[in-house]
Amino acid sequence: MPGPLRAGSFPLTGGTLMARSGPPIRLLQNWPAKLAAAPMILTALVVFIGCSLWTVVHSFTNSRLLPRLDFVGLAQYERLWSTPRWQVSIENLAIYGICALVLTLAIGFLLAVLLDQKIRFEDGFRTIILFPYALSFIVTGVVWQWILNPDFGLQHIVRGMGFSGFSFDPLNDPNLVILALLAAGIWQGAGLTTVIMLAGLRGIDEDVWKASRVDGIPAWKTYLFIILPMMKPVFATCVVLISAGIIKLYDLVVALTRGGPGIASEVPAKYVYDYMFGNQNLGQGFAASTMMLAAVLAIIIPFALFRMGRKRHV
Repeated sequence: MPGPLRAGSFPLTGGTLMARSGPPIRLLQNWPAKLAAAPMILTALVVFIGCSLWTVVHSFTNSRLLPRLDFVGLAQYERLWSTPRWQVSIENLAIYGICALVLTLAIGFLLAVLLDQKIRFEDGFRTIILFPYALSFIVTGVVWQWILNPDFGLQHIVRGMGFSGFSFDPLNDPNLVILALLAAGIWQGAGLTTVIMLAGLRGIDEDVWKASRVDGIPAWKTYLFIILPMMKPVFATCVVLISAGIIKLYDLVVALTRGGPGIASEVPAKYVYDYMFGNQNLGQGFAASTMMLAAVLAIIIPFALFRMGRKRHV
């Protein structure tokens, strides 16, 4: 027979053993899923973060045809911001970015409101509006190059209608070429914004509309003062998507204007490509791409903090 238990001693049970062993290691929890995600995590760490850091480090070097760790401090950045071509690129990006962001949001929201009226053939209209987004920027640039060509495009059509004095050739006008880029970019990007806005409108509770109708509030005031504030997350998503597309604008410029006439439609992404692969000046290209990376982070980080703040308050 077992001897009597001493005072203060108790038999160890399964629960006691688990309590003494402590909580399981969090790193080993759900390990199959973490193992499956390991390649993606490694890709993100090596390709995205690693290559970005490598680019930033070499932007402080005098790399030419091949990268080399010949540090020159901020010389590449001083040369970058003193180059007229880079200054024109930043100015064009600022003009294009502000106009494209505002007009794409406005047009996308207005089209979403129209589609939200339960109109007939809504599926067909939604497909037509979204179709330009399915095209690449190269195709979009070629299409708008045809439309704006003075020999067989819009100018030719209007003159054929009897207006022989009509002149519209923005691709060869330094003062109007940015409008051609805007028209092509908004034509392609407004469809996605419309669909996202429409999804946000369809997510509004029907009781909100019923209450506004009972109170006799006009529809335009309901959209302006009630619906818009409720769609802040939708607008934030659209702003991030549009802004990312604006910063990396390249292929539309190459297909539509090739940066011309002269350097009137140059953008930072084309500057980076030309200096890295055309002029064989990697250091200058790395410096310009680092400035573009800083612009992207300036957009993504506030958005991520905004989303994290919303999740904490939920």
